[in-house]
Amino acid sequence: MRAWRLFLEVHARVVNRLELELREETGMPLTWYDVLVQLSEAPEHKLRMQELARRVLISKSGLTRLVDRLCAAGYVERESDPEDGRGTLAVMTRAGVKALHEAAPFHLAGIDRAFASRLTAKDADAVAVAMQRILDGLDLDEGLS
Repeated sequence: MRAWRLFLEVHARVVNRLELELREETGMPLTWYDVLVQLSEAPEHKLRMQELARRVLISKSGLTRLVDRLCAAGYVERESDPEDGRGTLAVMTRAGVKALHEAAPFHLAGIDRAFASRLTAKDADAVAVAMQRILDGLDLDEGLS
């Protein structure tokens, strides 16, 4: 249980610090950054809303509200899915690409300060192996349901 409690505390404190630093430096919430990263890594900077919600780990309704705010900021647009007219795509705009490009150095430096620089290469590998083992087990569990 010690590892679990430490994991929860580290996660909360690192994420809170990254959120504060990113907002201070760029005015961008961390959730916006996460959506823009996911879209930047997708083909043509587009993802179905359902897939985007899965990737950023929030509900579909939560993502809808988040994308509404990103659209109002000019960073994302919605398009009908040409393969399925019932679906909607979130599409990163040029302004979204620019905002992500400007925010990335601050966010990556924050990750280094709060997390990466505190681990040796061996520690980082061990953490990665342990986290991957947990994810793999969860993926297997989800396949059973």
